[in-house]
Amino acid sequence: MTGGRHRVNASDVAANRRRGGELRVTLSPRTVGCTSGFGGVLRLEPGEYVSEHYHPYSEEFLHVVSGRLEMAVDGEPVPLGPGDSLYVPIGVRHRLVNTGDEPATGVFHLSPLAPRPELGHVDTEPVPEPGRPAPDVGTGP
Repeated sequence: MTGGRHRVNASDVAANRRRGGELRVTLSPRTVGCTSGFGGVLRLEPGEYVSEHYHPYSEEFLHVVSGRLEMAVDGEPVPLGPGDSLYVPIGVRHRLVNTGDEPATGVFHLSPLAPRPELGHVDTEPVPEPGRPAPDVGTGP
């Protein structure tokens, strides 16, 4: 596969801040027509967090590129640094926070897709920016 439809630069995707941090969904049914999951990049400033939630249909994979993060998985803290990867099973509550003193960047992927995008996340704490829409991952071809 070559060509623009399968390559997406993070700067070409609007940042979503609804659940905290700066989340950019780069590869999704909406952006490239994929059908098995979606993924992208996230950036958290020091002290910033992604509010607690779970995915009733999807596993989540997170890889830390830079900075220091801590993922609370069912309330248990898991410290993460550059080069660390973390798997979050379906249905497990998780919350991500930048515990360092510099911005942190991670790459994430969720799979499989929920039957409909609005069913993909269940928030278990108030989101930092409730007036903003959830990330638009689309529904596939």
